[in-house]
Amino acid sequence: MQKVLWGAVVLAAAGSVFIYQRQPVQQIETVEAFRPEFALADADGQIRQSAEFRGRHLLVFFGFTNCPDVCPTTLSEVAQVMDELGPDAAKVQPVFISVDPERDRQMGLNEFTTAFHPSILGLAGDAASTRAAADSFKIFFEREDDTAAPDGYSMSHSPALYLIGPEGDWLRQYTYGTPASEILADLKSRL
Repeated sequence: MQKVLWGAVVLAAAGSVFIYQRQPVQQIETVEAFRPEFALADADGQIRQSAEFRGRHLLVFFGFTNCPDVCPTTLSEVAQVMDELGPDAAKVQPVFISVDPERDRQMGLNEFTTAFHPSILGLAGDAASTRAAADSFKIFFEREDDTAAPDGYSMSHSPALYLIGPEGDWLRQYTYGTPASEILADLKSRL
């Protein structure tokens, strides 16, 4: 009886190896690497381009100054990351790109970003350069009527924080709500 049981185990094992070998190889989807770019004005009107930051990591966020929640929360996380990087902070440039550039320039974009952290660079271009930057980063934004918002409108936009590598390659994005500690740990592993 024991020989019969052992024979059944051997046949079952051989059958499972045969079934395993016949399974199709699964394809692993890869995200195509890309190099997002921007050419937008800073508070002094100087055009700042993504290429000038080569050699440093970029933390890029698209938003607007009248944002009630997502933008201030994300910029607070970025500020905490920059503080906790210590001497490595010089290797990272945080950038805030306005999706409502005309209103944000009038409201003081530089004052808004530096209120969170002095290293956050606020950029606001014209409509065409803002659209070009958003398309390059593959993000969504649009104006939405909202009678409860200042000036009767708000902005809908992609809420992720984007990490760009020292050579300009997109490395990853952090979803809205990613804690500063996770962003910091990821960044430190790359510096």
